[in-house]
Amino acid sequence: MDNLFTNNLKVGLLLLATVLSGCSSHNTLPSATLHPSNTANINAYKYLIGSGDVLNIFVWRNPEVSGSFVVRPDGMITTSLVEDIKVSGKTPTELARSIEEILATYLRDPIVTVTVANFVGPFSEQVRVIGEAAQPRAINYTQHMTLLDVMIQVGGLTEFADGNDAVLIRIEEGQQKQYQVMIDQLLKDGEISANVDMLPGDIIIIPEAWF
Repeated sequence: MDNLFTNNLKVGLLLLATVLSGCSSHNTLPSATLHPSNTANINAYKYLIGSGDVLNIFVWRNPEVSGSFVVRPDGMITTSLVEDIKVSGKTPTELARSIEEILATYLRDPIVTVTVANFVGPFSEQVRVIGEAAQPRAINYTQHMTLLDVMIQVGGLTEFADGNDAVLIRIEEGQQKQYQVMIDQLLKDGEISANVDMLPGDIIIIPEAWF
């Protein structure tokens, strides 16, 4: 029985080594601080409304149809004039133009402004951290968010984490890509070049170290 356990353990370690070696061959990301010219996509980021957001909708000269509305889990809101307006996945400006088109049926030349009071955003935009983070969870993405910002929000690493074998999964042009991120170098060694920019929908997987 002991021999069987030992053999299985060796096989498991070999498979893990194979996986981790594959991770290390993935593309590397540019440093957030040393390569600002590579953040064009981040600078173009626009906040998308999601379920749970609180929207302040102001209709000029029509206070009776203005107000605050919570986006329902189905991504819709209900106003005093119109039920079931789809809002999730739109920018505040896009939503304002959509509401103007809807209200044009009832009002003459409506002018609408939409602001967000409580930011949640759609699930597809959130950054998720799983594995050996102190507090694994989903984080609402904000423009110019970096790996360091994310790790601060999840409380850093556990004592069992293998931060330098962490993997960042990102969807680029419809394809899933994986990048190795050096979290130990960033947090423990203060290697700022290990800090990288995050994008909406990124997933960080932090494995457990094998002692």
